[in-house]
Amino acid sequence: MSLRRRRVALGFRLASVISVLAGIVLTALGPATVTGLLPYFTIQSNVAAGLFAGYAAWRAWQDRPEPPSALKGAVTLYITITGVVYHLVLANPASPFAMVQPDRAFGEALGNQFLHTVVPLLAIADWALFDRRGRLRPRYAAWWLAFPLAYLGFALVRGLVVHRYPYPFIDAGQLGYGGVGLSSLFFAFAFWLLGLLLVGVDRGLARRGASRPGVAAGGPAPAASGPAAAPATETEPEETTAGQR
Repeated sequence: MSLRRRRVALGFRLASVISVLAGIVLTALGPATVTGLLPYFTIQSNVAAGLFAGYAAWRAWQDRPEPPSALKGAVTLYITITGVVYHLVLANPASPFAMVQPDRAFGEALGNQFLHTVVPLLAIADWALFDRRGRLRPRYAAWWLAFPLAYLGFALVRGLVVHRYPYPFIDAGQLGYGGVGLSSLFFAFAFWLLGLLLVGVDRGLARRGASRPGVAAGGPAPAASGPAAAPATETEPEETTAGQR
């Protein structure tokens, strides 16, 4: 990554870290406390995005390679889920699972927008602009569902203890476990499709980069013709992910 790109990447990632911290602190100024916010997928995905952004910023500062694409894709998917579900399901009056939006003070409302809008947009922009292309595989979309499914189990077990559920589409008290199962299947399918969309965009951007003059797509640079041509330099091999071992 060139010095200029590293500086821009650092700016995006520091903005993400600051936005996560500001979002949590400002939201906690309302009735909710920090510990009361932790059971929400919104907070967990934002914390993951903030930690990952800080880690990626440190790697960029040290001029090290970008973090593994499979990991970055997972974090990007989770924070994208937060933004999409909030705007299309929870805050959408036409949604069957719409939640009544409380009257928030300015600081709390600003924090809510940081967590549900600003951080997801920064994460998506960072992924689109700075991630290494052509490294995502369709099977990753299924693997990435592990965290949302684990969160579902956590929320249901917690609900048995405290008799409260963080979101209406997993409220076993209102929907019953059959209803929660149906809504969970729908959302899991939607999240899988969203993961496939990330993979498709990644491949599309890789092909676009390969079509540019003088750019090779994930392979060696073309060698010059003639007897004195130097051998082509091989590209760095794809990083090994846990699922590829």
